[in-house]
Amino acid sequence: MKVVVDLTRCQGYGQCAFLAPDVFTIRDESLLYDLDPGDEHREHVLRATAACPVQAIHLDRSETLPVPPQERPPAGRSGDGRIVIVGGSLAGARAAGVLRREGFTGPLTVIGGERHEPYDRPPLSKQVLTGQVPFDHTMLPRLREVEAEWLWGTKATGLDVAGKRVRLADGREIAFDRVLLATGTRARPWPNEAEAALEGVHTLRTLEDAAQLRQALAARPRRVLILGAGFTGCEIASVCRELDLPVTVVERGPAPLVNALGGVIGDVAARLQREHGVDLRCDTTVTALDGDADGRLRGARLSDGSTVEAEVAVVALGSIRNVEWLRDSGLAAGVWGVACDAGCRAVDTNGLVTDDIFVAGDIARFPHPLYQYQFMTLEHWGNAVAQAEIAAHNMVSDQAHRWPHLSVPVFWSSQFGVNIKSVGVPTFADEITITQGSTDERRFVAVYGYQGRVTAAVTFDQGMWLEFYQRLIERAAPFPPEFRHVDQRGTAGPVPARVPERLVATAGATVVVTGHDPAERRASLLHTPHS
Repeated sequence: MKVVVDLTRCQGYGQCAFLAPDVFTIRDESLLYDLDPGDEHREHVLRATAACPVQAIHLDRSETLPVPPQERPPAGRSGDGRIVIVGGSLAGARAAGVLRREGFTGPLTVIGGERHEPYDRPPLSKQVLTGQVPFDHTMLPRLREVEAEWLWGTKATGLDVAGKRVRLADGREIAFDRVLLATGTRARPWPNEAEAALEGVHTLRTLEDAAQLRQALAARPRRVLILGAGFTGCEIASVCRELDLPVTVVERGPAPLVNALGGVIGDVAARLQREHGVDLRCDTTVTALDGDADGRLRGARLSDGSTVEAEVAVVALGSIRNVEWLRDSGLAAGVWGVACDAGCRAVDTNGLVTDDIFVAGDIARFPHPLYQYQFMTLEHWGNAVAQAEIAAHNMVSDQAHRWPHLSVPVFWSSQFGVNIKSVGVPTFADEITITQGSTDERRFVAVYGYQGRVTAAVTFDQGMWLEFYQRLIERAAPFPPEFRHVDQRGTAGPVPARVPERLVATAGATVVVTGHDPAERRASLLHTPHS
């Protein structure tokens, strides 16, 4: 196995060092690696390659094949018809490369709503805002040239399932034999349009967003206001303190990161922020943004009756899935995403699985067997990559050779000098226990359990343990864990995880069923102003 790392792309996330420590090491922020590791390291290197946030690790082409060549579909099967990918970001671009790798030789069209080639989003809320990395240096490297028709800056407006056509905003229609839907998400804006238009009010999702916010922070505002304490809001707050800017974070929940990691870890995150000088206001919401006569932001009014003076505000209230263009398509698509099976095949409004429409990335709502077949959407970098590869493979494979999407979710964040990593679904839990380290020292491993089995783990500066706990999740290991680590502190047992209500769609689907005879009985979505 030959390994080459594009060190000009490497940004020191360290995922490779965590997943393949015998091959990759980081010393004084420099990456060192074995150019020719033995076959015994193959699985770990492949995992590290898939997890690299900037895809800087290059392997021999043969090493990137997920299955031995003899197990692939019969020759000629993958070259039939025309494939269209709607969405030119991480998932869409990865799927295009995998289709060619799998032997698809037919016409391939990628439709991208943004005018840029695929770029890496994690640095936008980290290195780009601090000025360490220019916003236009975040383009994802092409591991191989993909022969395809790339339509940048072109938005899809409709999907004709029966006619097998994608309608575009410029009036064109693109025919397909199979189509992959990977349109991702956009930042949720401040609901008051007049207030959202004030100079100084920002969201963060795109390259342009990052460039504008970087410019605003570089102007040294007297205070930055952040609306929402999810991962994006917390990372921006961390950048503000790194830049020595006063920052106020307003969160409607009891602590930061509660919706993702639960209340126990949320309390740790709250202490971490306050220790670094963040003015954190929990159980509070912003009721209005105030501007001056020239249309510039001057502050905000809060639900507790107080006010905050700020020249810059960042709306970090989550995301909206880009599915409006599918409204009349007949697919089970709504604010919850696009329903699909574990093989990434889309589901229509009747609950039937389609055979030529696939879904991947942030909009895919799929059943995960590890979590009681619960349908979930995962807005994770790693999920977009893994699901795109599964979808692409299945698009060019017959039923006997298709794969299920069974990857255990992995997520990471860097804030206030701490690397936070998670594996599994922390909100699918009823209890939590600290198995290593100490929350007071901000260096620990927290393990989550549900009904007596391990379902997730979160690490603070202990990311090298992530794979160990992933194995526990995959084999349904008992909770609480039956082992003790040398750095386990105390003998306290599990405590309630204090997670939000079980994962459900953000809004229900209202369905009308018509017809009497089984041959004519059909279901249709009833659209409301909020669906």
